[in-house]
Formats: sequence, C-alpha cells, structure tokens
Amino acid sequence: MKTLADWLAHAEHLHPKNIELGLDRIRAVAERAGLSFDCPVITVAGTNGKGSTCAMLESILTHAGYRTAVFTSPHLVRFEERLRLRGEPVEGDELARHFEAVERARGDIALTYFEFTTLAILLCIAANKPDAAILEVGLGGRLDAVNIVDADCAVITSIDLDHMEFLGPDRESIGREKAGILRTGRPAIVSDPVPPQSVIDHATEIGADLWLSGRDFNVAGDKQQWGWSGRGRRYSGLAYPALRGANQLVNAAGVLAALEALRPRLPITAQAVRNGLAMVELPGRFQIIPGEPTLVLDVAHNAHAVAALAENLDAMGFYPTTHGVFGVMADKDLAPILGRIGPLIDRWYFTDLPTPRAAGAAELLQRWQAQNKRTDASGSVHASPMEALQAAIERADPADRIVVFGSFFTVGGVLEHGTPRLRARHLSPGD
Repeated sequence: MKTLADWLAHAEHLHPKNIELGLDRIRAVAERAGLSFDCPVITVAGTNGKGSTCAMLESILTHAGYRTAVFTSPHLVRFEERLRLRGEPVEGDELARHFEAVERARGDIALTYFEFTTLAILLCIAANKPDAAILEVGLGGRLDAVNIVDADCAVITSIDLDHMEFLGPDRESIGREKAGILRTGRPAIVSDPVPPQSVIDHATEIGADLWLSGRDFNVAGDKQQWGWSGRGRRYSGLAYPALRGANQLVNAAGVLAALEALRPRLPITAQAVRNGLAMVELPGRFQIIPGEPTLVLDVAHNAHAVAALAENLDAMGFYPTTHGVFGVMADKDLAPILGRIGPLIDRWYFTDLPTPRAAGAAELLQRWQAQNKRTDASGSVHASPMEALQAAIERADPADRIVVFGSFFTVGGVLEHGTPRLRARHLSPGD
C-alpha cells in the first residue's frame, strides 16, 4: 500500500496547474466516492483569522463534550496537521486509505493537488463520524474545493486584499467570492466589523440568515475581562482568548455567534465557552515563546495581518533590538507590509523558502533597501528559515526579541524540530 508521502507526491503531478478554480471536477469525484456528512458542518472563510476561528470553535465544542473534526490548511510542519480528529492530527496511514478512494473514484478526471488532498480529508472526516465538522475554506470561497459541502453554518472572518489575481482587485470583489460559502436559510456569521457591502448583498439575495457584528451580536470589555451578547443570550465576565492579540476578540465574537446559531443541534454550556476560550491553542498565531531572547512566531503574510502583528508587537513593551526573520510568497504586495512593520524591526534576516512560489531572499532584501528610510537598520539574506533564525540568535542579546513571520513555510521552517527555546550566546554555559 502507498504511504501518505507517496500519495502526496502523486497528487502533485496530476494537474498542470497549482490552482484551477471551479467545482465541477471535484464535485463529480465526490459524488462517485459517495461523500456525505451526517453531522453539523461549519465552514470558515476570510482573509485573516480563519485558523484562529476554527481553533476556538474546536476548543469550545471539545470542552462541551463533542467529538470534533477540523480541516485547516496549509500546515506548518507535517501534512497530517491539516486534519485534527478529536484534537489530534490524523495518522498518515489512515489518511492514505482515503487518498486511495479518491484515486479510484476520479477515473480520468484531473484534480489539482488541493482538490485531491481536500477530497481525501473530507472522506476521512465523514468516515470518522464526528459530532461536528469544522472546515476552513482555502483561498477563496465560491469556487474553493471545500465549498462542495453544503454547510449548516458559514462564518466569514475579516476580509482584506490577498490573492487578488484569483479573487479580484478590491475588498468588494473579494467579499463576493468569500460570500459564495453562504447558503439559503442557513446562518451566515460575518465577524468582520466593517464587511464589504457585497457580502451583505449576497446574503440578502439568497435569503441566508445573516448575523452581523454590531447588529446581531456585540462585544464589550475592559482590561480584565469581556462579554458577548447576541440574539437572546449573553456571556459576561469571560477571560480573554488564550490566543494573543487584540484581533482575536473579533474572531471570538464570530465563534460565539456561530455556536449560538447552531444551539438547537449543538447545545453548549457557558462553562464550555469559558474553558474553550481560555485553553485554545494554535501554533504560529502571535505565539510568544519565552526565552532569552523572546521569540515571536506569526504567519502574518499580507498587509492586514502584518498590521495586526505590528500592533501586537507594539503592545509587548520595550525591547532594545527587534530582529525580524521574514520569508514570503512572490505574489504578496510587499510595500504596505514593509512600510507598516519596518519601524519596529531593527535587523532583518530575509530567507529563501522551499517552494518555487516564494520570493527569493535576495529580492526581498533589495525591495526592503529600496524603501528603507532607517539608517540604523540592517538586512541580510539566508538560505532557510532555520539558518536565518540561527543568524538572529548569534546577533541577539538576551533582552532582545526575534520575530519570525510571513509564510507558513517561514514559521514552519523554524518549528521543524519542535518549538525552539532560545538562549542567547551570552547565556551559554561557561560564559
């Protein structure tokens, strides 16, 4: 029998394009394979905040005693991270069986890598019969492979500019694509506080049950705690979500709205909400790892996410020097990213990434130099995220901080051998 690694290599060569939007091919194969779900399904689309939203839904439902299945992408280190069953990554052998089922069902239909792998994961979820399935929608919405599933509840997180060559040039066109996951008569939770009008218009046109932040649900809080109120229910005195950053309250508000909308099928207690939010974990989302120097990991790879990262870094307090390890895909709009976080980073370590879609480290350095106005900042290039991190550790003092951000490949590259605990060279034994 082929291993998961064999199947992944096979899936990479089936289709000439990395991305080909459209649902006809994958829908045909899904029907042949007999894909169907007999539990409530929540889909989550948006530009930023999808992974955090999925993790909070999973954590609260798990604390309420439900068996969950969660599909997110991309992964940080191992492909198996893309599917969590009852909170644990799926076993490679189990997933391989479902790759085999997709191969049998597809016949002469060419699926892209994402379509092939998504279908295998969906079949694996259905076979495990969870109490609730949470599916992160990939790049878009309307034409994304995950959208072959008719969700019982759809959540749209914050919408901003990313993947514009596929989704359109502005927030309105991108919003229209994301709104394609909404369904007639079913809850449509929009956690973006200022959503594009196109999302509201589409929800109204198809008759979805639209929940808007500020109208159907609200949050309020002080430094110690926060509260949520929605249609006919409120939670007060909640601890802030364990995922750090001010932006997480926006995500948490949408999560509670989704769970309220699904209450008839998935009732939860206030205690499950409290525990779920207090104990949620998600690597690589403004993850702060104590050490000397402090290490911050964040998969912020577009202007909107980097703006949130910059605010969160500002709120951390004073560090003598901030070192930035950065690698990103070639299609990203670099000017606003560098412009927003540039004032906070004193030493840059640009890294190559192990994918042809990435921008080269030398090109990133060049782009940074072209717009850098700080005479006291410096930049260097490195062959891999781990080498870049090593160079930063060599130069850092114990009181500094190192921020690793950008693509999933960048953050995943420093997590390959587990979570690094840093001790600056000045603290090595024998100093």
